[in-house]
Amino acid sequence: MSTTNRLTMKSIPVSDRPTEKLSRLGGSALSDAELLAVIIRSGTVQESALSVCQRLLAGEGGPQDTASGLRVLLDKNLEELKAVPGIGPVRAAQIKAALELGNRLQSQGHPASRPAVRVPEDAIQALESEMRFLPREEFRAILLDIRNRIIRVSSISAGSLNAAIVHPRDLFRDAVKSNAAALILAHNHPSGDSTPSKEDIDATLRFMEMGKLMGIRIVDHIVIAQGGSVSMRQLGLI
Repeated sequence: MSTTNRLTMKSIPVSDRPTEKLSRLGGSALSDAELLAVIIRSGTVQESALSVCQRLLAGEGGPQDTASGLRVLLDKNLEELKAVPGIGPVRAAQIKAALELGNRLQSQGHPASRPAVRVPEDAIQALESEMRFLPREEFRAILLDIRNRIIRVSSISAGSLNAAIVHPRDLFRDAVKSNAAALILAHNHPSGDSTPSKEDIDATLRFMEMGKLMGIRIVDHIVIAQGGSVSMRQLGLI
């Protein structure tokens, strides 16, 4: 899309501008790009916030981009979002904050409505669709209450193509804040092979020992990959 074809917000009729449209019709009437434009609030001198968001969701921003739509927001880390023309550090932070709020709202439903994790397949089902195609290794934890109901899913770290560095303080910080009784660890293997490595097993055993000291059980560690997902406990590795 050339600069000459990009619209400024002033050129959009007032009734069609995302914020006014949201006030008049409600959020469900807005497209993904319009909702995102409400979050970042303004565009650039050359283009409107809506145009910036349409370009972002179309996957523009670099030759390596392969995703489009809302998946772009999940696939790009903070630094990658900041590098998109028209986004920058403040708007990138706003987008990531909105995503995190949505994630917390989804997972922090009323206790009675929270799904319980009773078998490894429950944990795999909760994470597999989102994590199996991630281009980089990410480490997450499912926070559980005393009845093994999901409090929320916490994103612990994101790494390279083959490693995600996990610090114990980061792993247990959210668990303590959320008053979690137990954790299920999870990370993905971008290689497509879900076989746990020796490093995966050793790290899990260390985290289990630390969890005992803090009164937080490590129930399982799920490894997710395109070729299938496995439970370390089910494999007898922990």
